[in-house]
Amino acid sequence: MVFVEFKDLTKSYNGQPIFKKVRGTLEEGNCMVITGPNGSGKTTLLKILAGLIRPSSGEVRIKVNDHWLKGEERNDYLGFVSPDIFLYDELTASENLCFFAKVRGLPVYEEKCRQLLEKVQLKRWSNSLTGTFSTGMKQRLKFAFALLHDPYLLLLDEPGSNLDDEGRGLLGEMVNQQKKRGAVILSTNDSSEVALYGDQVLRLDPEGWGSS
Repeated sequence: MVFVEFKDLTKSYNGQPIFKKVRGTLEEGNCMVITGPNGSGKTTLLKILAGLIRPSSGEVRIKVNDHWLKGEERNDYLGFVSPDIFLYDELTASENLCFFAKVRGLPVYEEKCRQLLEKVQLKRWSNSLTGTFSTGMKQRLKFAFALLHDPYLLLLDEPGSNLDDEGRGLLGEMVNQQKKRGAVILSTNDSSEVALYGDQVLRLDPEGWGSS
């Protein structure tokens, strides 16, 4: 079971607020879509929920199987896909996954890496250098990276960007499968993705800040 609650989240840089007093809750089996105009703080909010940056004020609480996660414990239960994730162009797709597994402190099971590459439809390119990949293929590899440790909560920052129709179908399958295991929080400006995935919709609007 996974449960997410955030209260009165505010983030400012150099005294300028990105967003103010954003709040929400998310229960297992659901996908929350965060949307809003460019510059409204969607990526910043996701990074706060992931524990990568701290809010200026407010609180995030995440519970998994009746245990409230503390500090770096989130890393064991959360998967995160973001344009900021760095892939090593000089490594193959399989080598990238194995490397990230080691970084996470996970056992490196080559069979698990092969299964994930097949899941994201990159099996035939498993031994190809990542530097030869298109942006859409790299996005799929990031999906595999986020799923390495079977997370309960999956955070996706603009996951549909650079994907073709087949890739967007893969994204839909991944969201639906993740909802059966836990929950998803997804940021997007694509109205079709908001309608498709948004069991809950959180709109970041400088006029109203956080509204659902």
